[in-house]
Amino acid sequence: MSTPAPQDRRESWSSRAGFLMAAIGSAIGLGNIWRFPAVTYENGGGAFIVPYLCALLTAGIPLLILEYTIGRKYRSSPPGATRLLARPAEVIGWWQVAICVVIAAYYAAILAWAVRYTGFSVNQAWGDDPEGFLFGGFLKVSEEPGTISTFVPGVAWPLVAVWVVVLAILVLGVKRGIEKANMVFIPMLVAFFLVLVVRALTLDGAAEGLNALFTPDWGALGHGSVWVAAYGQIFFSLSVGFGIMITYASYLHRRSDLTGSALVAGFANSSFEILAGVAVFATLGFMAGQAGVGVDEVTSSGVGLAFVAFPQIISEMPMGAFFGVLFFVSLVIAGLTSLISIVQVIVAAVEDRAGLRRTPAVLLVGGGIAVISVALFANDSGLHFLDVADHFINQYGIVLAGLALVVTVSWVLRRLPELQANADATSAFGLGVWWRLCLGVITPLVLTWMMVDSLNSEFDENYGGYSTSFLLWSGWGVAAAALLLSVVLSLLPWRANRERPAADEANEGSR
Repeated sequence: MSTPAPQDRRESWSSRAGFLMAAIGSAIGLGNIWRFPAVTYENGGGAFIVPYLCALLTAGIPLLILEYTIGRKYRSSPPGATRLLARPAEVIGWWQVAICVVIAAYYAAILAWAVRYTGFSVNQAWGDDPEGFLFGGFLKVSEEPGTISTFVPGVAWPLVAVWVVVLAILVLGVKRGIEKANMVFIPMLVAFFLVLVVRALTLDGAAEGLNALFTPDWGALGHGSVWVAAYGQIFFSLSVGFGIMITYASYLHRRSDLTGSALVAGFANSSFEILAGVAVFATLGFMAGQAGVGVDEVTSSGVGLAFVAFPQIISEMPMGAFFGVLFFVSLVIAGLTSLISIVQVIVAAVEDRAGLRRTPAVLLVGGGIAVISVALFANDSGLHFLDVADHFINQYGIVLAGLALVVTVSWVLRRLPELQANADATSAFGLGVWWRLCLGVITPLVLTWMMVDSLNSEFDENYGGYSTSFLLWSGWGVAAAALLLSVVLSLLPWRANRERPAADEANEGSR
């Protein structure tokens, strides 16, 4: 049975800046905009920054460095890289690929909503009832989850458009496609969001919103749930745990600075999250003032924040159409850069595993997922499928896969010293015992704690009030199917195309 090896002419980023833009683009996604502000508000306000920074330094950046090192050292997609770590570990790599398939399918649907809402913002098509418009007029959500009775063309055509754009960029490759797209998209996103922040800060009530967000509740630091929330936010917002950074780092030059790149990417992501928090809560302060209620009564997150609260704000504020277009275009850009990175993981695995050229691999992967995406999410049960799949694949897919990788590398294979030496050889500063302590002790314990906490909540009551049968097949079933598929794929032989192991070549490059 042959061993995967790096492509003889594997693509590479044209510059460190190109890699960083792509890595930052992957990390900055919808969660930065609609999850971080609410998590901060609910977990101590300004005091939350303390556990948040601790989580970034003891889990987020160490995990980034680990995935960068594995990717660059073995110069392969997650299945190939984990197989080179140890033959049985290949299942972890395929697990990450399967997770990306699920996420890509529903993530594209959210982007399709944002595309439509960009147009809706021009004339405030939602009228006086943004909630009724979203669930009834636009998504046509069925009352019975899992029952498909209506096709929703208004979701289908922008969903197809999203996939066309993503696949067109991916077909161009790493350097001409992904890198160039991010070099354009990320500056655009930052510029648009700075305009949003300035506009939000000039609204009546903005100060009240910011006070609600940043006023510290130091007593909250004594609650374990606050620390779990901080580590959870860092873990989910940095694109670690499901193969993206391993894949992106596999295209790095062998002399690339890994530790410096991880610090830049980590702090850039966190800076954007804080920027998003300012924009969101300044705007919510305006909304609360208009309604004559406290900020706590209008605070929301996720779909409710983006597609219900913000449309209501857009309708009430001066120059609402301009603000709305900027906001939803920002969502589209942030989501596109993340979706591109997610699909690239699958494309890279297919390229390495089957030996396909770039274009056939992209069309096979993208076309297949696009069909699944339209079939599952352009109907009246699409929101239910999306909600449950997102919850279970995040809680019991990404977290478990990340935990499995960390435990395998640090405890089972004991490869942290070797990987540290590889990273140190080309980095601006050495990692030291700090890195091994974080990955060998702190990160596994925190991820285990997160899993136990999630399971306790799961068994207390059904997620989202859904029926047990619906959760079993659309939630637990999806998460279990991803793992089962990973086991099957890991048992299949790789193509015999090269004899020299990638690890040897990578080691030579680091000497």
